[in-house]
Amino acid sequence: MAQATQIIPLPTSKRQRRGVLAPVLGLIALAVCGLVVIGMVGSSVGPGGVLVGALCALLPVGPVVATFLWVDRWEPEPARMLLIAFLWGACFAALSALLINSSAVLVADEVLGRGNGDLFGTVAIAPVVEEAVKGSFLVGLLIFRRREFDGIVDGIVYAGLIGAGFAFTENILYIGRAFAEGAVVGQGSGVVAVLLLRGVLSPFAHPLFTVMTGIGAGIAARSRSVRMALVTVPLGYLLAVILHALWNASASLFGGTVFFMVYGFIMVPLFLAVAGVVVWQRRREQRIVIEQLPGFAQAGWIAPSEVPLLSSLAGRRGWRAAVRRGSGRHVEKAVSQYQYAVTELAFLRAKMARGSVGDSGMYWHEEALGKLRKARARAVGHPEGLTVAMRHRGHHNWTPPPPGPPPTVAIPPDAPPQSWPPRRR
Repeated sequence: MAQATQIIPLPTSKRQRRGVLAPVLGLIALAVCGLVVIGMVGSSVGPGGVLVGALCALLPVGPVVATFLWVDRWEPEPARMLLIAFLWGACFAALSALLINSSAVLVADEVLGRGNGDLFGTVAIAPVVEEAVKGSFLVGLLIFRRREFDGIVDGIVYAGLIGAGFAFTENILYIGRAFAEGAVVGQGSGVVAVLLLRGVLSPFAHPLFTVMTGIGAGIAARSRSVRMALVTVPLGYLLAVILHALWNASASLFGGTVFFMVYGFIMVPLFLAVAGVVVWQRRREQRIVIEQLPGFAQAGWIAPSEVPLLSSLAGRRGWRAAVRRGSGRHVEKAVSQYQYAVTELAFLRAKMARGSVGDSGMYWHEEALGKLRKARARAVGHPEGLTVAMRHRGHHNWTPPPPGPPPTVAIPPDAPPQSWPPRRR
């Protein structure tokens, strides 16, 4: 019996237009949310409070964002998606939380008595609402952009940037409020106290809460079962809410000794545990790339001399540094894009081997292989781009395949990494 041929869904002009238009409209919507947030915060703390709050909030956000970008080095996520994640937290999530929390506090005041709404909102309402609106971006990635979601590291990176964006806007509000209140009584120590608490002692608080949801989403992204997502994502969200509520309660209800006990015995160990998970998962990502590279060389997609250089971040950095010294930063950029294309294809093939991609996996493979070939063609166009590896690793007579459309391939979902691709004939 003849085997049925799987139809690969090809992109249409309508899909391509939608793929360009959707991010643009999304950025515009986030910008509008940001303007509304600035207006609401300005009406509360005044223009001076917004200015001082924004300047002070910039101090911690830089190192926090840089940390998550450093984590995301094996397969850097698209810069556009990382920007949208940050703006989602800073604009949409902040605006949604501000509106919902304010409304809930008014209702709580009526039910619990005047003056009790703020405390109830801080401890019980804010964690539930804020972690929901922040985590909704991760759920959206799982549903609509699953290709950009490779696992736990991606979940941590996206969640961390969302939390960093949210904390940035929240810091503007709290620091601006301290400035406005200090201006009334003629004191400026409140700004310094808030900046030390939120910018020095706990700059990773909001990112750490949302990372719990990100880890749950990352586990779901690696699984072929939809049921896994229905378990891990809610569990991650629940843990994020509990940690957020505990943090708020320790600061609002108890303060002093209790706050520092929660900080020292729960938050710091949890932060170190997440750092351990990052190290573990990055080593796993390295193993994925190492397993795939010999097959790439057998197929002629990369040079055999490049395998050891592509197998570690240190090797890749050394390669780029040698190219930069010899030919400049524009050639280094071409080699960097080539390295990224190799990693992207390796991750995709690993996901296909696990069976965690759907019917679009075949088309994604064709597209990723095409990107690799184009990236190699651009790098080959620079004399120093790819010859550095050959000079230092041998294989002087190897000739890269000519650029062109990727061959039609059919990868069995259960094929082990080393059995594919077949040798070129």
